[in-house]
Amino acid sequence: MKSKTVFAVIAAGALVASLAACSSARTPDAAASAGTSNKGALVGIAMPTQTSERWIKDGAAIKKDLEALGYKTDLEYANNDIPTQVQQISTMITKGAKVLVIASIDGTALSTQLDNAAAAGIKVVAYDRLINGNKNVDYYTTFDNYKVGVQQATSLLTGLGILDDSGKETGKTGPFNVELFAGSPDDNNATFFYNGAIDTLKKYIDSKVVVVQSGQTDFKTVATLRWDPATAQKRMQDLLAKSYSAGTKVNGVLSPYDGISIGIISALTAAGYAPTALPTITGQDAELGSVKSIIAGQQYSTIYKDTRNLGKQAVKMVDGMLTGAKVDTNSTDYNNGKKVVPTFLLQSEVVTKANVQKILVDGGYYTADQLK
Repeated sequence: MKSKTVFAVIAAGALVASLAACSSARTPDAAASAGTSNKGALVGIAMPTQTSERWIKDGAAIKKDLEALGYKTDLEYANNDIPTQVQQISTMITKGAKVLVIASIDGTALSTQLDNAAAAGIKVVAYDRLINGNKNVDYYTTFDNYKVGVQQATSLLTGLGILDDSGKETGKTGPFNVELFAGSPDDNNATFFYNGAIDTLKKYIDSKVVVVQSGQTDFKTVATLRWDPATAQKRMQDLLAKSYSAGTKVNGVLSPYDGISIGIISALTAAGYAPTALPTITGQDAELGSVKSIIAGQQYSTIYKDTRNLGKQAVKMVDGMLTGAKVDTNSTDYNNGKKVVPTFLLQSEVVTKANVQKILVDGGYYTADQLK
């Protein structure tokens, strides 16, 4: 009888221990993923600025799609001011957000906020711009940014006539005078864009088919802080004054963003270039004004990144984390200096006057009336 009693006690203890172990394995995240504890959860959406058409669209689309799934949202724009974005994200944490979707102004300026978010059990999705130097970035969604740079450089070469529409060399040897612009040095994407572009152009620069009259080819020199059109316009004016004052003409300009392209065009037209006889100028984001400029024969190309799909991917990531569903990723190429951030990459397309209708209008991004 005594041995049976001892066995019963041991068995009961083992059962309690087993139940305790199961309970301890059920972390707060696991509990959240299993039930409805995150129904109606607050999601913070931190966008960099409202001065760019694309960020307005991105923020509004993410907000709309999250609210359609039953989540509450807090959408904030920081007007490209880092302290403002820091404060906005801190407020979202204080309000009890469960997930933060962050398109950062400076990818290295948010470590304290990310640490605070992690301490509170808040997940983070880096949106289109990788957040660097902190392990507390759960997912990242963006486009294949190196490929975007390749596409920009390839379209520049096509516009100059060095390549034909199929990408084959035409045999033209130039020389073609080209100037290079890059994006903001505090935006991780800017280096990917520029590396893709310069790797594509290097062969033609080395062979003197493409000549950078200013000699400015390193990223730091050609970067445009905050992607600012006025900064780009001023730099283009300086380039024209210093490197083209003897009557040499600019044949092409590598521009990484439509807003920068507008600044470049302003400088060129002020310097006497006819609006319909401008150099081959690239861009990115298919902003409405630049698409109209392409149709008018001013800007040559832009890179179309369907941010509707990017926003939907971010929403899928948020919903997956809050419901416990699998979060899809397709790249392990993005290391933020502290970890390889699981990433989902989307693809982009080159838009020129020849395919505006097919890609942007038939694809439903713009209506024909908007492009008039």
